[in-house]
Amino acid sequence: MGSNSSRIGDLPKNEYLKKLSGTESVSENDPFWNQLLSFSFPAPTSSTELKLLEEATISVCRSLVENNPRTGNLGALIKVFLSRTKELKLSAECQNHIFIWQTHNALFIICCLLKVFISEMSEEELQLHFTYEEKSPGSYSSDSEDLLEELLCCLMQLITDIPLLDITYEISVEAISTMVVFLSYQLFHKEVLRQSISHKYLMRGPCLPYTSKLVKTLLYNFIRQEKPPPPGAHVFPQQSDGGGLLYGLASGVATGLWTVFTLGGVGSKAATPPELSSPLANQSLLLLLVLANLTDAPDAPNPYRQAIMSFKNTQDSSPFPSSIPHTFQINFNSLYTALCEQQTSDQATLLLYTLLHQNSNIRTYMLARTDMENLVLPILEILYHVEERNSHHVYMALIILLILTEDDGFNRSIHEVILKNITWYSERVLTEISLGSLLILVVIRTIQYNMTRTRDKYLHTNCLAALANMSAQFRSLHQYAAQRIISYTCRHLRRYVYVLDKLYFPHSHCSTLQHCFSTLSDNGEELLSLTCSHILRSYASSLFSLLSKKHNKVLEQATQSLRGSLSSNDVPLPDYVITFFSSRLLQAGAELSVERVLEIIKQGVVALPKDRLKKFPELKFKYVEEEQPEEFFIPYVWSLVYNSAVGLYWNPQDIQLFTMDSD
Repeated sequence: MGSNSSRIGDLPKNEYLKKLSGTESVSENDPFWNQLLSFSFPAPTSSTELKLLEEATISVCRSLVENNPRTGNLGALIKVFLSRTKELKLSAECQNHIFIWQTHNALFIICCLLKVFISEMSEEELQLHFTYEEKSPGSYSSDSEDLLEELLCCLMQLITDIPLLDITYEISVEAISTMVVFLSYQLFHKEVLRQSISHKYLMRGPCLPYTSKLVKTLLYNFIRQEKPPPPGAHVFPQQSDGGGLLYGLASGVATGLWTVFTLGGVGSKAATPPELSSPLANQSLLLLLVLANLTDAPDAPNPYRQAIMSFKNTQDSSPFPSSIPHTFQINFNSLYTALCEQQTSDQATLLLYTLLHQNSNIRTYMLARTDMENLVLPILEILYHVEERNSHHVYMALIILLILTEDDGFNRSIHEVILKNITWYSERVLTEISLGSLLILVVIRTIQYNMTRTRDKYLHTNCLAALANMSAQFRSLHQYAAQRIISYTCRHLRRYVYVLDKLYFPHSHCSTLQHCFSTLSDNGEELLSLTCSHILRSYASSLFSLLSKKHNKVLEQATQSLRGSLSSNDVPLPDYVITFFSSRLLQAGAELSVERVLEIIKQGVVALPKDRLKKFPELKFKYVEEEQPEEFFIPYVWSLVYNSAVGLYWNPQDIQLFTMDSD
């Protein structure tokens, strides 16, 4: 550090860092700070180098932990940064590159130190380090200003108020990263933190008024997907004949620090992850998800979740209810477009789920869109490539579909959207298919994958719920989709009968199957009858599969097991349908062409006596979060931060919230 280039391995021996962490007090007005903040060193280019930076920082931090109670140098560094941020907006307007560069460097050092402090001590101990004023050993003033809270408010102000320019992009990313680090105590606890000092700062006091503005800014950062400026091209204008030492150093630090934005992660991260197109958008989204999933305070709900639940479209001129705090407006069309384009990442899918589930304004807007295929197709592709996705990502994608299928308008409209040449669907060439038929194919494929691989009963139940929600609106199904429905139904009825038989034998070892088929065993006839009756109305050719000998035997066996629950006047629908159409085909003659069979079936659908069909209420399922959803979402969100955050490294051996081999 300082006015010389350094290597990561040399940081523990750097004279400026040794002075910062040493036994000598440094006043906030000392010229030392300008020297410390004019540094350049090659930034990490791999997770290994990030680890080296962390290890180098730890040695400096431990020295600072020991000496700071007497020197107060950490507080002095914080005050230097706070005083500089007051002039940051003006510096951006005046293109004061040197001032912004040094202010960023101050924040970079603070973030590195803070990250190690948090991993090594409790919140109470950390707060003491931020409130030391006297230089006598171990003393602190109880009425001294709280620099920790002041720093947090300053970061929120920086994120929301500083204009996003080439010269401010880097410090904006660093401010968001530092806020993530502030909240990272959760990583080092197995249990969900429900009360903490950082939560208290964020949910009351001087930070609270920034709530809606911060959420809006983070959302807009995600929407805009701003790319970083070219490395080294934005810090200082080119100067003649070498430009001098300061220009060279600034250029070096820009080139080095921008490299951080293309890094992968640590621990379970891929060795060569894809380059991030927008580090600012990525960090903003991760911070937004962390804030949205903070637990409520004992006396107040999470204000960031309130903001996410209540914001409206910029085109909505209706007044905000006075009872709803932290409201704002944002362009829904831009947000919808960004969500459609970014669904390859876990965090974007989780944001989509959060908005659909919690914000009724967003849900209503999306369901009214006439281009829903732009949103649904990326979700279907996630489910289709289930083998390549982690289980949490697949689960979120499926829940999004379940929420969408709760709406009858959506279930009708997806059969009117015709798609051409779905190249990622490899089981069969689909030159033309409706969005509804494709959705059915992908959900059934997900069910089959779950039955053969993971056998997750929640995934299975939600897949069946989505199909049941759509079944009443099946229209003009693609022939392949209709065949897959019949094939799937028969296959599962065969397994259902197998489970019923095994229930009579105590050593059957089929408890997993019993869990997975609990829905069928409760609603076997209703699911089968609804599916078949809607297919009858919508696609007569699917009866080829229903009437085939292979499926006929399965249906006959399955309906026998259902007869006991029916009254004497009721006939199971599959049995009745097969008998009705088989008799018509027999009457027509022995050898019939495909065209003739289709004609007989279509005529039969019209003539089929509906009064003999048992009436069932429409099956409608609604997604409801489990009790204490934070037990699932908080570890999930922090696993995304751990794996996806730009330029942040945590020692995997220190992580307590989740295991390294989890998704």
